[in-house]
Amino acid sequence: MAVLGLNNPRMPRPETAHRVKSYSSATGYVYQYYFYEVEKSKRGAAAGTEYVYMVSVDRKHVFPVRIFVRKDALEKWSASTGREFTGTEEYAVAKMRLFQAFDEVEEFSGKTPDLSVDESNLETLLSQLDL
Repeated sequence: MAVLGLNNPRMPRPETAHRVKSYSSATGYVYQYYFYEVEKSKRGAAAGTEYVYMVSVDRKHVFPVRIFVRKDALEKWSASTGREFTGTEEYAVAKMRLFQAFDEVEEFSGKTPDLSVDESNLETLLSQLDL
């Protein structure tokens, strides 16, 4: 018996209604953003999860901002606290890193920074979440 292919060819990703939010940054800009997607990823030899937000400064142009959350940083935190990091907490840390970048980076739309959550900033981000 011959092996047949799938009945349905691969379909394009459906358009999703996004909840657009605003953030008034310390730099004076008001950003609009929405969560776009999350996927397991690697940067160099480091494994982790990449969160993608679509961001706009002028409501006309939207650009992606990627936040890479390193798996080794979360594992080290879990080992030191004795509890696992939840998916919701990981999402919250990525979002806090986005807000931190909004507050610190001038001309965010002109140069999209390489954002990550690692051992150097994880504790600071978690303290903002009371974790």
